[in-house]
Amino acid sequence: MAQEQGGRHSPDQIAARIVDAILAGRLAPGQRLGEQSLADLFGVSRTLVREALARLSARGMVEVNARRGWFVVQPSAEEAKEAFDARVAIETGLVQSLNGAPPRAAITRLKRHVKEEREAIRAGDPGRRSYLLGDFHVCLAECAGNTLLADILRDLTARTTLIATLFQSTHDASRSCDDHARIVEALGAGDIALATRLVREHIATVVEHLGAPTPPADELSRLRTALESSPRAARRRPLEK
Repeated sequence: MAQEQGGRHSPDQIAARIVDAILAGRLAPGQRLGEQSLADLFGVSRTLVREALARLSARGMVEVNARRGWFVVQPSAEEAKEAFDARVAIETGLVQSLNGAPPRAAITRLKRHVKEEREAIRAGDPGRRSYLLGDFHVCLAECAGNTLLADILRDLTARTTLIATLFQSTHDASRSCDDHARIVEALGAGDIALATRLVREHIATVVEHLGAPTPPADELSRLRTALESSPRAARRRPLEK
């Protein structure tokens, strides 16, 4: 694994890589995160890994068992409802707060994001597809000019990605992408009321397609593959003028 600038990863960088892997569906609910394995993968001390995991624990991404170590969280049905309810409140409130259509550069960026979603779907790349579909909502907050809500939505979206995995979501990726395209179209037209309704309906549809919970697989060998690369760098681009 490539080292970050300065030859080492910081706790924040390690935490970000783990969240990216969750968004991409490469880390499953209940998957163990061994301190030594992570330290070897990132080329850092276990102390730095522990600090990163502690930060993720505070954000609700991982949990620790005194005897067995660190694990990706397994949201309960009640926690799943709370996470999606929070997303509805935040995302619809975010869109409603817009005073007309976002800047042209923001709409261009959102359209480009939807195009990348479609490309990942056509290519049959499940990791990038999952990441982009979830990250659309983070991108939306960033394009609305609210970086604080973007950070909050990144964590909420990661949690709902785990929920979709745990509760056997049958929601079609192409349908999600189509929903995103309609949201962007409404925003570009300055129809804030329609965009707000579409956001609400999109999240509700995802919830409707959640099924019964399934026990997570204990696949420790997935850890290396899950954290080998991050789509974050590919997504972060400056707004076009």
